[in-house]
Amino acid sequence: MPDYSELSKRERQIMEIIHRLGEAGVQEVVDNLSDDPSYNTIRVSIYNLKNKGYLQQREEGKKHIYQPSVEAEQAEQSALKHVVKTYFGGSTPKVVSTLLNLDSNKISEAELDELAYLIEAARQKKGKL
Repeated sequence: MPDYSELSKRERQIMEIIHRLGEAGVQEVVDNLSDDPSYNTIRVSIYNLKNKGYLQQREEGKKHIYQPSVEAEQAEQSALKHVVKTYFGGSTPKVVSTLLNLDSNKISEAELDELAYLIEAARQKKGKL
């Protein structure tokens, strides 16, 4: 699986757009970026992402269409691992604590129950290892 932590900010933006859209051509990516980059700049970045294994390409007439090489869930896990390592020293409790304290008034009882269930499932899984 490609390691999303190795991507530049621009490359991550491109990958986020293509994951969100499912597939995209260069112009669609350009149209979804807020800072109005040049077409050629994005074309080169997409070409580099394809060569690094992050994107697959198919032809639709003369147009190149790009799709992520991995499912969004795998990309999310890779990106989150990078964030946890970089900003939280690899500490899962610090991450969860930060998330819970972001806007604790908006966490519903159902969401807290779901978190408790996930924690218990992780405990049981760890016990089976």
